[in-house]
Amino acid sequence: MDDHYLGRIGTLIRDARKHRGWTQSQLAAALNSSQSAVNRIERGHQNLSLEMLARIGDALDSEIVSLGTAGPMHLRVTGGRQLTGEIAVNSSKNAGVALLCASLLNRGKTTLRKVARIEEVHRILEVLTSIGVRSRWINADNDLEIIPPARLNLDQMGVAAARRTRSVIMFLGPLLHHRDHFQLPYAGGCDLGERTVEPHMTALRHFGLHVKATGGFYRCDVDSAAPARPIVLTERGDTVTENALMAAARRDGTTVIRNASPNYMVQDLCFYLTELGVQIDGIGTTTLTVHGVSEINRDVDYAPAEDPIEAMSLLAAAIVTSSEITIRRAPIEFLEIELALLEEMGLDYDRSPEYPAANGRTRLVDITTRPSQLRSPIDKIHPMPFPGLNIDNLPFFAVIAATAHGSTLIHDWVYENRAIYLTELNRLGATVKLLDPHRVSVEGPTHWSGAEVICPPALRPAVVVLLAMLAAKGTSVLRNVYVINRGYEDLAERLSALGARIETFRDI
Repeated sequence: MDDHYLGRIGTLIRDARKHRGWTQSQLAAALNSSQSAVNRIERGHQNLSLEMLARIGDALDSEIVSLGTAGPMHLRVTGGRQLTGEIAVNSSKNAGVALLCASLLNRGKTTLRKVARIEEVHRILEVLTSIGVRSRWINADNDLEIIPPARLNLDQMGVAAARRTRSVIMFLGPLLHHRDHFQLPYAGGCDLGERTVEPHMTALRHFGLHVKATGGFYRCDVDSAAPARPIVLTERGDTVTENALMAAARRDGTTVIRNASPNYMVQDLCFYLTELGVQIDGIGTTTLTVHGVSEINRDVDYAPAEDPIEAMSLLAAAIVTSSEITIRRAPIEFLEIELALLEEMGLDYDRSPEYPAANGRTRLVDITTRPSQLRSPIDKIHPMPFPGLNIDNLPFFAVIAATAHGSTLIHDWVYENRAIYLTELNRLGATVKLLDPHRVSVEGPTHWSGAEVICPPALRPAVVVLLAMLAAKGTSVLRNVYVINRGYEDLAERLSALGARIETFRDI
């Protein structure tokens, strides 16, 4: 490898490390190397083996370096163009991942309809395959068939795939029904600061799960305990609620879960469990009563509902590009607060009468946006558990606020790091001031201009940067978009179908 390529690779590694918030010493510790060696690598003064390249990629949870002929994927965006046309919202990423985990409860065949082919789904499928589950895409509509083995081979679990997704934590609920002793790799995923898994452990202790975290694994022991009283979740989290639901589904008896999340992916999981024969009362509320069954062996066919976060992404794309587009199949129940806030800010739009999703339960509408002059809201913008403004939708209001007249305060109280990533919009001409790790002030309107940006290591802020590039005059480059591919299927291609000018390329 010549000095030219060593220098380019070193620069990419340095930028990826900085965006992860690591020092050279922290990267060195992850590689079992020295800070001086990392310094040489980043300056292009260190020869690199294929093994070291792979280790660096794993440590940074990034495709900034990769093996084979293709390197990390980047996007080149020619902005300043209005969008036009229609686009349908894909099925929910978070629901799809939860349903893949929940399929472990069933000894029969599960068929899921129109599952998004995203990296997060691929990682979970890799883990499922490694423990003996058979899966296959059965047609071009992204329908997916999952067939479990007679006995899961948990000792062969794919550690590398598991470590690249936080969703693997949702294996705890179903697996406690399969083995008295097992281990699960530490969960990975987006870099959003310290997110404790203790609420999961607290909830699942009621079902006899005892976990010791050591050596990069959760080492799990299960006894025959059953909840003696209603379970009160210490955090109204989506994945916490899902884990508790999956633990309760195969317990023969009644379990009451209080302070449960009623969010969209939890409702989809409840609807799927109902298809498996598990009666659940209180779906859509914060108190769920689960009438579990000891054995489940059913062939089921289920269609997860559309993704409200993708719908919000498309709304934001229309707003920042001053475009008239129609967003079809938007799950209105999970967008009403966002739309009410956008109305207050001056968004002009129409919506169709409601109609049912393929699951027969989720309510959908078609939304048509029109170019609008937005103004900043009177109050700060902050998320709340459903039915409040969705936590994952909050970042989109940063790029929307940057197009509005006035000053907007955005309070992201959930995550330590995510607000920091919103300041990447400044590279494209925005005025985003970080007030503390949880709050930013956004001044608008913005005269967007093209720039080259490394993708933030968190899904929604990364998409926010891409949307700003759509509005920015000139050419922008967004490097290493693996994190976007974790949560969106063919987003660049779908935006291009609306008139955006986005091309993918690789340079290493």
